[in-house]
Amino acid sequence: MRPGDLPVRDGEDPWTEDEVAEIRTELESELVRLASQIEVSEAELVGLLRDGSEGAGRDPADVGSTNFERDHEMSLANNARELLDQTRSALMHIARGSYGICDNCGRPIGKGRLLAFPRATLCVECKQREERR
Repeated sequence: MRPGDLPVRDGEDPWTEDEVAEIRTELESELVRLASQIEVSEAELVGLLRDGSEGAGRDPADVGSTNFERDHEMSLANNARELLDQTRSALMHIARGSYGICDNCGRPIGKGRLLAFPRATLCVECKQREERR
C-alpha cells in the first residue's frame, strides 16, 4: 500500500509518505504513553484496594476520600484503555490501507481531521450526527 492510495476528500492533496510516517510515529508514541499511564493507574488501584475502603476506626471522611480516589483512578485507567484500543485500531487501518475511511458511511474522513485527530474513525458529518443523538 502506498500513502497516496489512502482516501482523501475532494480538493485535498493525496497523502505523502512523510505525512503517514508522522501520523504512524505519533500513534506509536501514544501506544507507549498510554501503556505507561495504564500501568501507573493500575498500580495506584492496587494500592487503594489493598488499603481497603472500610475498617474499624477509619474516619468516614477518609473512607469517602479513598473511594473517590479509587473511582477516579478506575476512570483514568478505563479511558486510557479505550484510547489505547483506538490507537491500535488506527495503526491497523494504516497497515491495511483502510486508514481514513469513515466507519459509518465509508466516505473519506478527511486529511485535515486525521492530522488533527489521528484516531478519528468517523467523518465530520457522521460524528456530528452521532453527537446529536
